[in-house]
Amino acid sequence: MADPKHPRHHGEAFKRQIVQSCESGKPSREIRAGHDIARSTPRRWVQGIRDSGSTRAADNRTPGRNEPVGLRRRNRRLEMEVDVSEQAAPVFARRQA
Repeated sequence: MADPKHPRHHGEAFKRQIVQSCESGKPSREIRAGHDIARSTPRRWVQGIRDSGSTRAADNRTPGRNEPVGLRRRNRRLEMEVDVSEQAAPVFARRQA
């Protein structure tokens, strides 16, 4: 299994291959063991493809659930801008003096 702090990222083709194996009737245990993926992973991919035709998490969330994700992303970017500004302020102050 992958380290929880460093999850693996699988390509769309790999995910669709796993979903196809699941839908063909191959036991989930064999699929997981053969590809070293977590227990819930094939189920999430199958459900995602059935619901929206995609395995991407963003495509499978409702608009109401996408909004907080976007807000967190924006908040992170703004916090980074503030940090950069705070670090740059003394440099600009020395140039003015």
